[in-house]
Amino acid sequence: MELLSDFFQNTGFMSLTWGHLLMIIIGIVFITLAITKDYEPLLLIPIGFGVIVGNIPSIAGMPLSVYDEGSVLSYIYFGVSQGLFPPLIFLGIGAMTDFSTMLSNPKLVLLGAAAQIGIFLTLLGSLYLGFTPAEAGAIGIIGGADGPTAIFLSAKLAPHLLGSIAIAAYSYMALVPVIQPPIMRLLTTEQERRIHMKAPRTVSKRERIIFPIAAFLICAMIAPGSMVLIGMLFFGNLLKECTVTDRLANTARNAMIDIVTILLGFSVGASTSADHFLTSQSILIFGLGALSFCVATSGGILFAKFLNLFLTDKINPLVGAAGVSAVPDSARVVQTVGRQADPSNYLLMHAMAPNVAGVIGSAISAGILWTVLVK
Repeated sequence: MELLSDFFQNTGFMSLTWGHLLMIIIGIVFITLAITKDYEPLLLIPIGFGVIVGNIPSIAGMPLSVYDEGSVLSYIYFGVSQGLFPPLIFLGIGAMTDFSTMLSNPKLVLLGAAAQIGIFLTLLGSLYLGFTPAEAGAIGIIGGADGPTAIFLSAKLAPHLLGSIAIAAYSYMALVPVIQPPIMRLLTTEQERRIHMKAPRTVSKRERIIFPIAAFLICAMIAPGSMVLIGMLFFGNLLKECTVTDRLANTARNAMIDIVTILLGFSVGASTSADHFLTSQSILIFGLGALSFCVATSGGILFAKFLNLFLTDKINPLVGAAGVSAVPDSARVVQTVGRQADPSNYLLMHAMAPNVAGVIGSAISAGILWTVLVK
């Protein structure tokens, strides 16, 4: 009977709190949204199941959670906490990305840059709410709508907030189809949403090969702190565009990025133990993240409208919403909203230009913040 009593005392049911139960429900909601609504399933399913795993109460003396030294989960989480996984994700993204639409219409790069305003306004808001400069920088990067970049920077500046920032960043990335359309319709007229843009010009193979090398040198010189993320992004793109390393490019954009996504998503979810995650700071981070995402979307749209004051060939302002680096979901949202206004309008390729520019912009912003705020 004593052994039986000890067994029951050491079950998860005996240590389960309302906080653990709430987080388990959140994990189930993530999985449900991924399956029923197709909201970023490759991210939300690993994260959602990780949340469930991370909120099974630990047993004293048994290293089980990501926070227990020597546990299996802590070794997997090492790739998150030390910033190893995000550059590998960027390598795969680079091997998938076609920069030719951006090169064919360089002025659309400005829309990707304008969308980064969400990062810096959120930084100021975080400082106002009492976060330290390093914490504010890590929170602000949520506005870039780039999960790997948010994880990389928070691991460097505010590792104690990493779980909250990562979950907030990936949550808002998954909710792009919900968050962005109302803002896009609010800030544009029906006539603006019907603007047709000229088809992008054909970009030569030589341009596509030179670009990742030249762009890396420029970006790394401007913000040396972005060297790792930007370097892996453009290295992956060079593997794709040079056409003599197809095996490496295929591995980077398929098997490798899938493996890293599984490990990153699962371990980030497992880090959301209620004991560490359910704090007033986490609530503030989620609120600031939502504001940051909305400001970033608005910044891209409004800057497109501003450019139209001086351009003969008008830009459809919806394209500015793709300046956030949620690739390719924000570009798809632009296409969907544009087609609702005019079924003959095709904006996807135009939207991909600020979309990929936003990836570069968020990485450069992270490098600048890391350089300025690191102690």
